[in-house]
Amino acid sequence: MLDYMIYILAFAVGSILGLLYSYKKHGEPYVAVPDFNIPFAVVSIIGWCLAFNAGNVILSAIGFLLGGFVMGERPGYGRKETALGLILAVGLYVLLKLTS
Repeated sequence: MLDYMIYILAFAVGSILGLLYSYKKHGEPYVAVPDFNIPFAVVSIIGWCLAFNAGNVILSAIGFLLGGFVMGERPGYGRKETALGLILAVGLYVLLKLTS
């Protein structure tokens, strides 16, 4: 039960940090950014893969923190990167479960 509390807190802190970073970086109101941000995509992929596949409380919490950072940005930012990270993490999870 404590594991889930750690995951929720890490995700919430990551979301707040992502929102603060996004407001600092982008001053304009809601804009659906058509560009694909490669660094945020890498952070999202690493974060969600760690969150779902680490098997360790600390690494999973770090993964939720990183995933929450990208997912918690302002509306219109980070949605494609989050989707890519989640798809790859779930695919890796299914692949690992099928092979074991």
